[in-house]
Amino acid sequence: MQTFIEQSISNTSEGKEAERILRSCVHCGFCTATCPTYQLLGDELDGPRGRIYLIKSMLEGEASTNRTMQHLDRCLTCRACETTCPSGVEYGKLLDIGRHYVNQKTSRPWQQRLYRFLISQSLPYKRRFKLLLKLGQTFRFCLPAKLKSMIPVEEKQTELTNIKVHSRKVILFTGCVQPALAPGINQSVTKVLDVLGVSVVEIKNEQCCGALSHHLTETEQALSFMRQNIDLYWSAIEQGIEAIIVSASGCGVHIKEYGYLLREDKQYAAKAATIAAMTKDISEFVSGLELEKFKIDSSRNVAFQSPCTLQHGQKLGGVTESLLQRLGFTLTPVPDAHLCCGSAGVYSLLEEDISNELRGNKLKNLMQGAPEIILTANIGCLKHLQQKSPVPVRHWIEEVAASIK
Repeated sequence: MQTFIEQSISNTSEGKEAERILRSCVHCGFCTATCPTYQLLGDELDGPRGRIYLIKSMLEGEASTNRTMQHLDRCLTCRACETTCPSGVEYGKLLDIGRHYVNQKTSRPWQQRLYRFLISQSLPYKRRFKLLLKLGQTFRFCLPAKLKSMIPVEEKQTELTNIKVHSRKVILFTGCVQPALAPGINQSVTKVLDVLGVSVVEIKNEQCCGALSHHLTETEQALSFMRQNIDLYWSAIEQGIEAIIVSASGCGVHIKEYGYLLREDKQYAAKAATIAAMTKDISEFVSGLELEKFKIDSSRNVAFQSPCTLQHGQKLGGVTESLLQRLGFTLTPVPDAHLCCGSAGVYSLLEEDISNELRGNKLKNLMQGAPEIILTANIGCLKHLQQKSPVPVRHWIEEVAASIK
């Protein structure tokens, strides 16, 4: 693809990166076949190829409009197009550049700005989110039905007992919303790793990974979270921590990109690259351990919903499914498993109609094999599906931990 990016942009880091990515696109259109929003809306500008043209046009000097912003906002950042693309176009990186640029050039309505600000000042902060969730759960009985459906019932947390200290140690990234929404997930990680001879270290004052802020184009907030986490992790890394384990695939894909996102930060670039290389999804880490130690008691048919951040972002499609089968679980077939469930971070809050339609389609496909339970690997997908699922939805690590004799 020929590009003529404006000189004022072309010499910047973002301009050079955009040009590199744009030149790799050959306009073949294979990406549209796997784009969830293109399939729903049938608009070329709501598919990857159309959005690439919009970004290219903006960078070449054409005026950006609210309609341009809307088409970029509607992208789920599921990156299914990257999995499909024969030319290896790094669409996710280009989209970030396009969103950052359009937000500089185009003003959102004040209602949108306020709503996005409130999200950015609540969800990424553990204590604020926990307090707001607790208030919602306390007064859930008197809330409107729509809001009530978005607030999960409080999960009781139990103390883990008989956890041993092992020579092998890993950092467990706990996440910003997961400890409040589903405390059993991180407990299950600790239990499973303990059986496999690995101790978990939780870092005090850990921040949000930065993904939520990044996708809201709150760039400085995202970078601040990332740098704080690097500082917090570094002493543990110097003491010989083996890996950074993440049980939320949305956080995992972002932490794995710390090296790229901080590549021009002289103070943090090298450390960020090290942390990115050390980060492993829990399925990725567990797959390399001695699973024979488990005595799994499971006779239920399960459907696995592979989050986009796991299969397209981290390129770990099939890893969790294979692991579950090795452990003795029976997986039911899931048509169109590559398509997004509609959660996509805060997408379900910002693009509710599209998100809900995608969820309905995903649940229909997940239920094709009549599973007794749906398993997933990301807290956002879990809670989004849970609102409408006819069967229980859990993180797969919880099911494994509960099934250990």
